[in-house]
Amino acid sequence: MNDQYIVGRNPVLEKLRTGKDVEKILVVKGEYKGSINKIIGIAKDRNIIIQQVDKNKLDQISGNNAHQGVAALVAPYEYSSIDEILNDAKQKGESPFVLILDGIEDPHNLGSIIRTAEAGGANGIIIPKRRAARVTQTVYKSSAGAVEYLPVAKVTNISDTIDELKDRGLWVYGADMDGEEYYFDTELKGSIALVVGSEGKGISRLVKEKCDGLLRIPMTGKIASLNASNAASILIYEVVRQNHGSKR
Repeated sequence: MNDQYIVGRNPVLEKLRTGKDVEKILVVKGEYKGSINKIIGIAKDRNIIIQQVDKNKLDQISGNNAHQGVAALVAPYEYSSIDEILNDAKQKGESPFVLILDGIEDPHNLGSIIRTAEAGGANGIIIPKRRAARVTQTVYKSSAGAVEYLPVAKVTNISDTIDELKDRGLWVYGADMDGEEYYFDTELKGSIALVVGSEGKGISRLVKEKCDGLLRIPMTGKIASLNASNAASILIYEVVRQNHGSKR
């Protein structure tokens, strides 16, 4: 699998809509219906090469991802910086809202969190450079193309990054099953960063110590924890709920 390919109708369509460079579009030979025609139309308007290929070719490119008959050859993903993420909020006249992912290793979870964060109006995602999922073809697919609209920054040290964000006026809250407060009992208005930990280990001890508070989600069933992307979704929309109707 080449990470310079993105696959699936929504991710490819969103990539084209951004106006960013696309080197080539690959489509499976045959009849073209629905959004495939829209993709081909945009590609023709932008003079992008369109290549008809056998299904086996797309199967090979896509790995385990459902390609839906289309792929795009694109430049490597460009990560953002913390400054760019915070400037995005400033330009929009909003209080910054950032997600910090502490060791999320599953690219499907990363993609799902990006999709929800973008829908919830977050300004960006921060991930560590090591021992964590990066933006790949799978993340493009899982985010349904939302990764094109939500900046992702890679940092060397999450703990140091939290210190920097706090110095710049953000309150930092971590999702933790042993947290002191329920998430809905905590004020999450203004400049906020939410920390979500890895699928198995949660937030690391050092990162927990840096947080202004640890928030728990009530669990009344027999399963003791939630998938990382599910937990992130709950917290993201609590921030949305508390800030609904006013500019962030």
